[in-house]
Amino acid sequence: MNCIQKSLLINAVFSGISGLTLILFHNSTAKIFQLKNNSIFWIIGIVLLYFMTTIFYEIKTQRKIAIQWIIFQDFLWVIASLVILITNPFQISYTGNVIIGIIALIVLFMGLNQFLALKTSSNKV
Repeated sequence: MNCIQKSLLINAVFSGISGLTLILFHNSTAKIFQLKNNSIFWIIGIVLLYFMTTIFYEIKTQRKIAIQWIIFQDFLWVIASLVILITNPFQISYTGNVIIGIIALIVLFMGLNQFLALKTSSNKV
């Protein structure tokens, strides 16, 4: 397994665990975030599971443009998280904002790791 495959695998596993957690614990998560509507956690969870499957596909196929798209989506996640943290449009709790910040940092580091792995990869990517 090359560097890009390893960095994508980390992203896929993290996305899958996060997605399942949000789906299985949507009520608890809504309470932590102090939100009455928990459907957003279902939606994000399902999207993360779909994202995970696309990453697993790219671990095998290693198409450069698709990997760049995954990296771009990671950076979009970070930017969206920053917007939510700065504007707090949903009146999320302090604990919820801390969780958003921590997840954004993890996703940022995964995106950077994938970017560097793709840049230095000499395989079929």
